[in-house]
Amino acid sequence: MRNVVVFVAILLAAHLAMLALGPGDAGASGEGVRVGVVFDVGGRGDKSFNDGAWQGADQARRDLGARVRFIEPGEGTDREAGLRLLAAEGMDLVVGVGFIFTDDLLQLAAEYPDTRFAGVDFAVPTDSLGRPRPLPPNLVALKFREEEGSFLVGALAALAGGSRTVGFVGGMESPLIRKFEAGYAAGVKHVCPSCEVLSAYAGVTPAAFRNPGKGKELALSQYGRGARVIYHASGSTGLGVFEAARAVRGLAIGVDADQYPEAPGFVLTSMVKGIDAAVFDAIRRVRDGTFAGGVRQFGLAERGVGFVDDANNRALIPDPVRRRLAALRDSIIAGRIVVPST
Repeated sequence: MRNVVVFVAILLAAHLAMLALGPGDAGASGEGVRVGVVFDVGGRGDKSFNDGAWQGADQARRDLGARVRFIEPGEGTDREAGLRLLAAEGMDLVVGVGFIFTDDLLQLAAEYPDTRFAGVDFAVPTDSLGRPRPLPPNLVALKFREEEGSFLVGALAALAGGSRTVGFVGGMESPLIRKFEAGYAAGVKHVCPSCEVLSAYAGVTPAAFRNPGKGKELALSQYGRGARVIYHASGSTGLGVFEAARAVRGLAIGVDADQYPEAPGFVLTSMVKGIDAAVFDAIRRVRDGTFAGGVRQFGLAERGVGFVDDANNRALIPDPVRRRLAALRDSIIAGRIVVPST
């Protein structure tokens, strides 16, 4: 038995050696709720998805006194080790950022019933009839209706882009990123049935979210085929899309966070997701004793998705277009427009 314990300790030490603590790690010191966050591919500094999770946890550290530890995995094999390490340390909440963590979170929620887990963009499993399976009571899926926000920026691309051809660049080809594409294409076609939507993906593995060179290549190809505006949903691969926009003086649409600073003057808008708010809310619920497992959805009605309209891009969006988008938003919330997710 002693040999087994020693062996497990060695494995944990080896896993820890492979993991890098993200910038701003608070060391989980203090007296507040203890939270561990494991980042997705691309890590902290992607100016998009992971940074949103970091902001939510950091806000909880500042506003709620949470003790937060951030882990940034190297290769894919490190992700499960990072989650397991945090669970073994007795964290009150362990957050996996990205749908790639789904299977690991399900397994660990069963192994650590006294630890609460949250999965951002968690892919809820289904039965043979396609019905969602119930989640463990200590696991919450934080999901977004990305298709709704994508519908609005698709309509914007068609109405204000200056071309009847628009583009979409996705990261890893997967059901989640297909939601972005489906909503975007639906928005384009809703306001411009004759418009063409060019779509391309950077790959079929998680590495497709961290390949700016591929993103630039795909975007340049779409600009060359007549696209004036390209929407990306590709993590740090999208940084290459912004490079292409600057090179050809085209327009790009950012994702997850306001990405205007990546290419000032060339970003039409960004489809934003409230990842920071969702992570903060999960931490607050643990602190308040109101945490519950299951699925939490964030769409236009919950202000979980939307698009940027501020001083930076106001000149790019004519007032009639802005009013049209507001009407479309209201119609989606009221159920008069049902946005497809596939």
